[in-house]
Amino acid sequence: MGIVTPFPHAGKPSQIGFERFELNRILDLYGRMVAAGHWKDYALELGKDAAVFAAFRRAAERPEFRIEKRPALRGKQGMWALIGEQGVVLKRGHELGPVLAPVERRLMKLVE
Repeated sequence: MGIVTPFPHAGKPSQIGFERFELNRILDLYGRMVAAGHWKDYALELGKDAAVFAAFRRAAERPEFRIEKRPALRGKQGMWALIGEQGVVLKRGHELGPVLAPVERRLMKLVE
C-alpha cells in the first residue's frame, strides 16, 4: 500500500514549558505578591530538562523563590518544586497547588 513515515520529533521534547493553566496559577500568585509590594520582577527559563519561574524582590539579586517543573521526576518525587533563595527545596509535589501553598500563606501574613 504505502510507506508509513514517522512523525518528526516523536521523542523527548526539545524544551519544557508551562501549560496555560499552570502559568495562570503562577502569574496570579505573582500579581498578588506585586500588589502586596513584596515582589518586583520575575524571570522565566524554559530549558531542556525544566521550566523555571523565578520571583525577585528586586531585579538585581537572587530570586526569592523559584518554581520548577521537571517532568522527569513525575513518577518519583513529583515534578513541581518550590526552591528558596539559598537553593534549598522548600516543597516538592505532584500538584502545583500544594507546592505554592507556603508562598500563599506568606501572602496572607503580608496582607494582614
